[in-house]
Order: sequence, then C-alpha cells, then structure tokens
Amino acid sequence: MPREIGKHYKEILKQYIQKQDEKDLYAGQKFSREFIEKEISPEEVIGIHKSSLMELLPETSDQIWHSFDFLIEMMIHYGLALQEHQSLILKQEELAMEMKIAAQVQNSLLKTKVPSFKGLDIGFITVPAKQMSGDYIYFLNDDSNYASVAVADVIGKGIPAALCMSIIKFGMDSMQYENPSPNVVLEVVNRIVEDNIDDSMFISMFYGKYDAEKSIFNYGSAGHEPALLYRAKTGKFVELDAEGLLLGVQRNIQYEERSVQLEDNDFIVIMTDGVTETRTEQGFIEEQFIHAILESVKDEPAQKIADTVYQRLGELQNFQLRDDFTIVIFKKNER
Repeated sequence: MPREIGKHYKEILKQYIQKQDEKDLYAGQKFSREFIEKEISPEEVIGIHKSSLMELLPETSDQIWHSFDFLIEMMIHYGLALQEHQSLILKQEELAMEMKIAAQVQNSLLKTKVPSFKGLDIGFITVPAKQMSGDYIYFLNDDSNYASVAVADVIGKGIPAALCMSIIKFGMDSMQYENPSPNVVLEVVNRIVEDNIDDSMFISMFYGKYDAEKSIFNYGSAGHEPALLYRAKTGKFVELDAEGLLLGVQRNIQYEERSVQLEDNDFIVIMTDGVTETRTEQGFIEEQFIHAILESVKDEPAQKIADTVYQRLGELQNFQLRDDFTIVIFKKNER
C-alpha cells in the first residue's frame, strides 16, 4: 500500500476533526475513489484510519484501538460474504435471462393454429406456473372434416421440459399430412420420445380426433388425465379414459383407441393435472367442483367455458399457480 496514500488520508482526517467542515468531508468522499483505483480493501481502509487516528489522537484509550482490530476482522469476513452474495445474485440474474430467452424460444416454437370449421367450437387456455411451461397443446386441422388435438404434460419443469416439448412438436409435425388415428400418433411419438429424451423424463399425452361429418370423437391416452364428456341431453359427465403407458417408458407398446358419438351442445374437456389437482389452503378440490363450474357455463361458447374454469380455479389460489394450467374445449354446435 503506497505510503503517500496513508499520509494524504491523515491530512484530510486531521482537517475534518479540527473543523468539521463539509468541504473536508466532501474531499474524503472523493478520496475514496483513489482507494478503489488502488484496489485497497475495506479492512485496509480501516487500518489506515486507525493508524492515522493513533498519530492524531495518541492519548486515546487502548480499548478504542482494540475495537478497530475487531472491526477489521469483521470486515474481512463481511467482504468475503459480500463477494459470495454478489456472485450468487449475478448467477441468478444470468439464469433469469436464460430462462426468459428460453421461454421466448418456446413460445415461438410451440405456436399452433386452432382449427376452424362449421359444427365445432374450440376454446383453450394454457398458463404456465413459471416462465417455462411443461404443458403443450398441438392442434391439427387435416381438412374441413377433421380436427385433432394433443395435450401433453411433461413430468418435470424448466428448460428440460421445454426441450421435451420441442421433441414432441417434431414428432407431431412429421405426421401432419398423414391423417393418423390417435393410437398411431401416440405410438409414433412414444418411439421418438424413447429415442431422444432422457430416461428420467416422462410425458403424459391425450390425443383426440374429431370427425365433423360423423360427429365422432376418437381418442387415446398415454397415462394422461381422463378427459370429460358433457352430455347436453342428460346433463351428466362421462370420463373419457383409455389404457396406455406414459410416453418414454417403453419403446414398442400399443395404445388403446376409443370413440364417442357427440350430439348437439355436447362438449369434451381435456385438462392437465394443473387443473384437476388444484389446491387451496384446505387441500385438493373435488372433481364435482370442476363439474359445477362447467355446468354453470354449459351454454356459453367454448372459449368462454375455458376462460371461466381458469378464472374460478385461479381465484381459489389467488392466481399463484402451483402447476401449469391447461384446458381445451371441443364443443359440438348445430350445423
């Protein structure tokens, strides 16, 4: 440490002790820049201050000088802790920036066009619990008579989940013009997942295909939440489930395919577990609670139904989602 710095500091301190002039105080503040330029640590600054005072006020009690020794030791550890804290903040900021960029890329890659034709009303909403979503919706409109939808949920979150979704989109895109059945779609995507995604990552998926001419909805499931069918004539709900393992568990497996006939104003509700496993302070909601919400808006357009379910369940959680929230409505209208 240059000797002239200590000497200069002692002169400024002496002037301030004698006069308590703001000019001297300001000079001391400017002098701090020199400490920074010379890379003098906080504990070294305290040492300079102590040495200067010992020369300026030699009659001061030894107890005061010992207190400076205590302060120097404390500042050494404080400086180390501060550096560690600042490093952690910097890493968090870098991670947040990476997550933001990844979320933007995900939103761009996973965009999907909603089918639109007479006789079918489609509504959906998907809201991530955090920046990156583990839920995925893929719509496919083969022609004027068919509308298909895949709803997937990755068991895992963050960037790995987003990468999984990109793999699924690749698989779905590869079948875009083949007009496949739900069981074929699930079998193909399962092989792609098995070949390209780490064994620790699993994905559930519900795939449905609506034939507008026959009003038939064919569907299959890879370990996904059962969809709900609301029957307008009876006012009853029916679960739409089908046998099938999660994607990525085993390569060569077959998925069951089932079908239902839709009547006017019937609608199908496809959800992820962020909907069905909504939690409040009292615990998980009952299935009948979701039924009641759906029934209260059964006569509304499909998008209104989806929005209402999110609004009602979001309110229960103060819109602090614990899991990604995704719901799709396929509603048959009169032609």
